Amino acid sequence: MKATGIIRKIDELGRIVIPKEIRRTLHIRETDSMEIFTDDDGAIILKKYSSMGDSIKFAKDYAESMARMSGHSVCITDKEQIIAAAGAEKKELMEQKLSQELEDAIHERKKVCAAKNDKEYVNVTENSSHSFHAEIISPIISAGDVLGAVIMLSNNEKTQLSGTEQKLTETAADFIGRHMEE
Repeated sequence: MKATGIIRKIDELGRIVIPKEIRRTLHIRETDSMEIFTDDDGAIILKKYSSMGDSIKFAKDYAESMARMSGHSVCITDKEQIIAAAGAEKKELMEQKLSQELEDAIHERKKVCAAKNDKEYVNVTENSSHSFHAEIISPIISAGDVLGAVIMLSNNEKTQLSGTEQKLTETAADFIGRHMEE
């Protein structure tokens, strides 16, 4: 653990305020859920809750299968980062933070099928060096809530992602959303 030097008192209702600087650094918003852990030393650990976190193994297997069948890179995200990646760019994409424009697109339940020069194109990660020739983004919706997205990416300038890949990505997002409802 890293000490911050910040000390807060617990109020009469048992609440404690997480300082704004820490919330900003860790991308914690007012409506975000926090998971509470304790360790053997008596420490209380708060972690931003991801409903997709319980399904990481399933997401990795699904991404691997999609990448193998399509021949393209595939990512599965929660609302903030890539939780599963497969294909040629797997190592570069895994656990990367999502770009603000992708976070916004997911929040707005926006489906994207675009080439790099299209107006609809969305950078996937904060790291601008991870730019792709074409992309398909399908939000994962479970019980009416947006949980993340399934993304198919191509770095090959000669390859256009078609309606078939779009349907595959939408089907994966729908399947994962239904899986999360169980």
